Amino acid sequence: MYIVNSLAAFALNLINKSDISDIVYNVLNGSRLNLSDCLRLLESDDIYSLGISANHLRNKLFGNNASFVNNIILNYTNVCVTYCKFCAFYRPPGHSESYTLSLKQVLERVIMAKEAYGITQILIQGGHNPNLRIEYYEEVFREIKKRHPKIGIHGLSASEIDMIARVERSTTKEILHRLKLAGLDSLPGAGAEILDDEVKSAISPLKIKSHEWLRIMEEAHSLDIRSSATMMYGTVETTEQRANHLLLIARLQEKTHGFMSFIPWSFEPNKTEMQSDGSVRYSSGGSGLLKMIAISRIVFYSLIDHLQSSWLTNGVGMAQLALNYGADDFGGTLIGEEVVSATGARSTELSASKIIESIRQIGYRPCERDNYYNIIRYF
Repeated sequence: MYIVNSLAAFALNLINKSDISDIVYNVLNGSRLNLSDCLRLLESDDIYSLGISANHLRNKLFGNNASFVNNIILNYTNVCVTYCKFCAFYRPPGHSESYTLSLKQVLERVIMAKEAYGITQILIQGGHNPNLRIEYYEEVFREIKKRHPKIGIHGLSASEIDMIARVERSTTKEILHRLKLAGLDSLPGAGAEILDDEVKSAISPLKIKSHEWLRIMEEAHSLDIRSSATMMYGTVETTEQRANHLLLIARLQEKTHGFMSFIPWSFEPNKTEMQSDGSVRYSSGGSGLLKMIAISRIVFYSLIDHLQSSWLTNGVGMAQLALNYGADDFGGTLIGEEVVSATGARSTELSASKIIESIRQIGYRPCERDNYYNIIRYF
């Protein structure tokens, strides 16, 4: 206990000397941050003080525990008609490399993953495929739940929900209601990118607008479908647009309390249109990740508890460091991921044993969670 208290005192002493100390103490006292606060955090060059501050907040919530989920990612189709400039995964309808998994193929992958890895969650995402009716998704969800009722279905981005609604000429809320009845448990946060329509017009002009993403998330929360929130940074956005994104997420969370986690991840330009046209040549890098993780913990303290370390786009080593910059969750095992791997950036498969080892190496206690961040077991 003496050592713990000494470390806390040391952290507070360093925070006191930083140029963001007033923001940190306002957060600790329950104040909500404004645009000026967020801009100061984003414009600060003192990444070390940001990390110390964020880690202090993280430890107050989770102590020495770091969680992960044992899951697979199921990219059920790569057919897409939104043609996002930041995506290397999609193929237009009729392309020779396009695919859509059949119900049989989906079930084969799920059964194999359950038997081989003991998964507790399936992350289901794909392209915006105009040829798929809602019955496809309902049948997939029902059959998964029929065979493995305890597996959490964390599936379909807000933009995919919008696509299904357009195909069905229905409302997004009705689509969400039907999918929940079929077995959908929670929504991933994909499709947000940066919640600014100027940015969206530049990188994904055919995808849903910012207010639509926020509306669909609010509809999901009203139906007791909880979700993640995300931020893809490092394309063409300004510092102020990043700050506004964080505040929009925070304000919706104050209203609905439906976000379980926040996941900031850096854009990987490799093999994308944005790299080929020269608008973005390189990713934001490791220091950018650590800074965004730390700022996210400070901004969302007492609002969104869980913050993922984002190993998928930044690698295991950076994800380990992120645990010292405010992250409490390592993410998932993600066996079978195809979207980020399409960039060729790195291997995007990681076993549970490797995650456990990685968490231990950085000095934290690994614990496995379920779809709703409930701890299943400690290691």
